[in-house]
Amino acid sequence: MAYDKQAMIDQLGTLTIMELADLIDGLKETWGVTAAVSMGGGGAAAAPVAEEKTEFDVVLVSAGASKINVIKEIRAITGLGLKEAKDMSEKGGALKEGISKDEAEKFKAQLEAAGATVELK
Repeated sequence: MAYDKQAMIDQLGTLTIMELADLIDGLKETWGVTAAVSMGGGGAAAAPVAEEKTEFDVVLVSAGASKINVIKEIRAITGLGLKEAKDMSEKGGALKEGISKDEAEKFKAQLEAAGATVELK
């Protein structure tokens, strides 16, 4: 069966977003496929599309030279007491787990400003 490529493109151009979404869902069901973007060249297999991470852990790697300032920030972020915050600054580890990206970035910036080394996981 021959098809007219330009006619098909023109017809798809007249559809609404909802109609296009319905068409895509129908094609996925009919052929059992999902949309994936291939960034590789030639005959390389397409890498699976990674979902964007929505939850982050703020992990203290090192308190650095300004330990007192870092302890103050740990207390402000976690609500821990002085001894617990001091122990956390010495051991390192996760300060907050399962938080949003914005909140994690904010805490990371606070701790780094106080002199700590922090990772987001």
